[in-house]
Amino acid sequence: MNSMKYDVVVIGGGVIGCAVARELSRYQLKTCVVEREEDVCSGTSKANSAIVHGGFDAEPGSLKAKFNIQGSRMMEELSEELDFEYKRNGSLVLCFAEEDKPALQALYEKGMQNGVEGMSVISGDEARKMEPNIEDTVVAALNVPSGGIVCPFGLTIALAENACDNGVEFCFLTEVEHIEKTAEGYRIKTNQGNIEAACVVNAAGVYADTIHNEVSEKKLHITARKGDYCLLDKEAGNLVSHTIFQLPTRMGKGVLVSPTVHGNLLTGPTATDIDDKEQTATAAEELESLMSRAVLSVKGIPFRQVITSFAGLRAHEDGDDFVIGEAEDAPGFFDAAGIESPGLSSAPAIGRWLAEKVAEKLHAAKKEDWNGRRKGIVRPELLSKEERAELIRRNPSYGTIICRCENVSEGEIVDAINRTLGAKSLDGIKRRVRQGMGRCQAGFCTPRTMEILSRELGISMEEVCKNAPGSEMLKGHK
Repeated sequence: MNSMKYDVVVIGGGVIGCAVARELSRYQLKTCVVEREEDVCSGTSKANSAIVHGGFDAEPGSLKAKFNIQGSRMMEELSEELDFEYKRNGSLVLCFAEEDKPALQALYEKGMQNGVEGMSVISGDEARKMEPNIEDTVVAALNVPSGGIVCPFGLTIALAENACDNGVEFCFLTEVEHIEKTAEGYRIKTNQGNIEAACVVNAAGVYADTIHNEVSEKKLHITARKGDYCLLDKEAGNLVSHTIFQLPTRMGKGVLVSPTVHGNLLTGPTATDIDDKEQTATAAEELESLMSRAVLSVKGIPFRQVITSFAGLRAHEDGDDFVIGEAEDAPGFFDAAGIESPGLSSAPAIGRWLAEKVAEKLHAAKKEDWNGRRKGIVRPELLSKEERAELIRRNPSYGTIICRCENVSEGEIVDAINRTLGAKSLDGIKRRVRQGMGRCQAGFCTPRTMEILSRELGISMEEVCKNAPGSEMLKGHK
């Protein structure tokens, strides 16, 4: 990859970078995504609340409000085009005290100003009719039917696969070390060689400030805000059907309790500002505080059924809003920085808006043969008995269950490895087909999955990694 030339380079293969790449793939442009990890969806995009927000709590007039509403409205159609899991399950924001009702009303007014459809303020009793397990102390709630839940891996991977199928190149294990202006655009120095591009899209998550500040005098500063989560077993998945929020405070939206699209129960996040942008370890006291806050909303959360806890970092910019668009003093350099919540909800809209701006800048024409559809991995458990029997008859590997907790077959794992931008590691498989995401957390299925990876990629068992090189699972005898 020594001094490759592109029209556009997107820095970062998270949900925003992949959304921009997919939208850029509509145009006659030579586009490349550089990602320092070995797969897309390896940073903020893999560890978040998985919520498609209604859009009621962003400041009216902010970019967060604008892109949240647009992105949320795009999500359903996008999920049909790209075949990922999304469900409009609705949200409830709970109010626990009479004196806080004005704040709830203010949230309603804010949502109305932002253009959120179908909202209403309901009484505590009405809320309990909808969700019998919420606390008796709830006096009122904001009902937001447009709120939804999504699989963040499914969304990001679908966007990336579709971008790649439409000609976008992906360069993994490629870390940006330096970026500078040139007469023609930008030179990006990476650990894999130099890349030249007329335009750059900066979607580098918690590092977007570092990259922006190399080319612009108008500095950005991003704080990594860590959020811890607890994920509960599917047995607890029906405790609530809506996403349950608490009336927000200064530090954010409080702790939510929500079903996931895969039938688990998720609770989180905490909010801890940290200096180390690589620090994603969970902390016992944060998880304790998370649990004590979650039970304020919902009765009887069976925390004994937590199957894993995890933490993600969100990129909080000092200005408290998204930073999106061309940098004033760096023509052709487009930021998608400070993308914290509601970033996931906003991704489709940010992708479209930025791609249009880049295409305008480069006077790019649209392709006539662009294909915006993509089929996900076939999941036998979602088929009818007859369809499943026929699938197994044609390909017996779909009848061999590798991961019993999540009911994942060998056929699905093979597809995850061999499809466009296929998995090259255990984490890559996990994000595509949920192998190892269930109750035993990969305790039983790892050896068989490693064998399949080794066979399909033509590598030795010692070369099979959890994620990036250096995370090999086995040590060979020297």
